[in-house]
Amino acid sequence: MFNAVAFAAGGTPAEPDAQASRLVGHPAWVRLKRAVADLQAVQAADGSVPDPQAHPAARTAVRTLTDAVTELAPLFPHDTDYLAALVKDLTRWTDGGFAEPDFLDSLVAFHPERTRTDGREHLVVFPMYTQNGSADRHIEAVLVQVIWPDFVADLEAGDYSNKLFVPIRFLDFTAGYDTNSAVLFPETVAMREIPKFTWGAIFADREAARFRRVVAAAAEITGLALPPDAARLLDDPRLPEETFVMWDLIHDRTHMHGDLPFDPFMIKQRMPYFLYSLEELRCDLTAFREAVKLEGPDVPHARLVQYAILFDRIFRFPITGSRVRNYDGLGGQLLFAWLHRHGVLHWTDNRLSVDWTRVAESVLELGRRIEDLYWRSIDRPKVNHWLAAYALVSETLEPHAASVWARGVGALPVDGPPKGLTDAVLPDEFPLSMFYEALSRKLAPVIASTKGITG
Repeated sequence: MFNAVAFAAGGTPAEPDAQASRLVGHPAWVRLKRAVADLQAVQAADGSVPDPQAHPAARTAVRTLTDAVTELAPLFPHDTDYLAALVKDLTRWTDGGFAEPDFLDSLVAFHPERTRTDGREHLVVFPMYTQNGSADRHIEAVLVQVIWPDFVADLEAGDYSNKLFVPIRFLDFTAGYDTNSAVLFPETVAMREIPKFTWGAIFADREAARFRRVVAAAAEITGLALPPDAARLLDDPRLPEETFVMWDLIHDRTHMHGDLPFDPFMIKQRMPYFLYSLEELRCDLTAFREAVKLEGPDVPHARLVQYAILFDRIFRFPITGSRVRNYDGLGGQLLFAWLHRHGVLHWTDNRLSVDWTRVAESVLELGRRIEDLYWRSIDRPKVNHWLAAYALVSETLEPHAASVWARGVGALPVDGPPKGLTDAVLPDEFPLSMFYEALSRKLAPVIASTKGITG
């Protein structure tokens, strides 16, 4: 029954509508992209143009950019205020001699969260860094399209309210997004002060596209037989895209819900990276739990969300990125090892197999363990909470042989400031297992090939 429902939910692959296609080939957009590239060539890491000899070229590029934005603006009537403020910010940056840019005014005028309509397009231009992409605050531009299917709108209007969440797909982009970045966050923009952020956008098409490529390769490498409904995620571009939107909707709101430690994880603070691992994993496992609750013909994507979380976490996360404080990687390692230790996942005769009847309960149990850690945290000193979190992870994952934390309280500077404890955490506190080392040799090139991928 679930296979039939999943098939019905899949439909045909989504294509950008006619207007979106015209936008990508619009002469003004082509000129805009070229102007952005010219600016990036002379910008410093902070977004300024420090060389006076480069100012004439930068001035010409900004003039081309503002003219293109003005020409394109009528195609985005829902963003009139933003695009007008953008032209003013670009002009002020030029008049100020191309110092470190400040685009606060245009940022606070941009409100994609107010018009979450399926297929709606936005032209977005800001000086910003791109997470998992470029660390430079260069001018970047993207044409995006909102993904807002009816079932997601119904979920968000009910028990899963998240007014800040904006799922989008790429139509076109400049160099900073020809990377692994799959988010568009306002906090990455260059600005003079930090306002209250009202939106956060995630490129579900990039998430879905790399999921399809990586999981297909991983299943072939490990000999994993996918259930028919899970296999559907690899065959239909639209289905995983909508599945990731549902996953991200619940994950994103979870950062603000639950029995959280007193210091919210969203506040930037230095702490052992395994705490970030547990927070991200908690949000994913909450999405998994809610998907189990919603499973049925009314929300056919719920079953698919469970597969997406499981496969993305155990295949792509552990071997993506460097081994330096890789908190997403660690979360994936923990989930894999948890399922293996509890007899749900098996690696026998060089083949991976899963007892699908036991997956849900085992994943939910890990989620309950993390939730209990959080619930107890309010009654614990910070150091004790950190120690309890480490105990939870190291109960399942083997720490590095040289780990100071693994030796216990007697080896740690618990009498000093928390900084000493953070410094004692190795960059790769929980190294890859032999399974992942072997898998990485075959799967890492596939993961690398997803750089810049779109749906």
